Amino acid sequence: MKNILAATALGAAAIPAADPAFAQSAAWNYEATIYLFAPETKTAVTTPARLVEGTLSFGDAIENLDFAFMGAFAAEKGQWSILADVMYHDLSYGNDTPGPVHSGLNTTVTTRILNGYVGYRLYDSGTAEIDLAGGFRWFGTDTVMTLLPGTAPQRSTAIVASWIDPVIGVRTRKVFSDRWQGTAFFDYGGFSRGNETWQILLTADYTLRNSWLLRGGYRYISMENVVNGNSFKFTQSGAIFGVAYRF
Repeated sequence: MKNILAATALGAAAIPAADPAFAQSAAWNYEATIYLFAPETKTAVTTPARLVEGTLSFGDAIENLDFAFMGAFAAEKGQWSILADVMYHDLSYGNDTPGPVHSGLNTTVTTRILNGYVGYRLYDSGTAEIDLAGGFRWFGTDTVMTLLPGTAPQRSTAIVASWIDPVIGVRTRKVFSDRWQGTAFFDYGGFSRGNETWQILLTADYTLRNSWLLRGGYRYISMENVVNGNSFKFTQSGAIFGVAYRF
């Protein structure tokens, strides 16, 4: 593993877990998570002349990860919750290309994602909750995809851009026992043709002590937009494992 720094929290996973005493408190409560997220990464750029796609498998993600930083801060009081989440990935990897035209594809991707949500609890039975969330996703990328020379010369396509999408989401949380609880979160944004973002996050928590949780799950996140007349799409999906602390 190259230089890796994984700090607090993954997106909505950092929103306080579904502990009834925690959720119903009249005081502010907070939660942070340290975790490892090693996803499969797919990057695609469609120009008027061609489609260029690069894929980094789940198994190779850690080996090809140059640097990563992920941090979030979540707060909850009564029916309201607030989350700020920042993610940074720096990846570089290669793929084979069919035929003799090019001898391979090298891809370098630097991405920055900032999520912000305000949530409101619509339903709370004490062991099950449903929240409605609204906010934004800021996405910035510096992507270079280089087709290596074969019978055709080397060609490179670069996407350097950033944008903000409004997002809406829903979160359900369920307590299964005094130690086990689960969360499902979905959001969607962009709301315009060629501009779309969405994510799914599923996590299960196991309580170690009053303030500590073990967390595992799965996440899929996708960003798509048109940049300088070219269609750009970036997706990541894979397992997450971490430790959460509530205070």
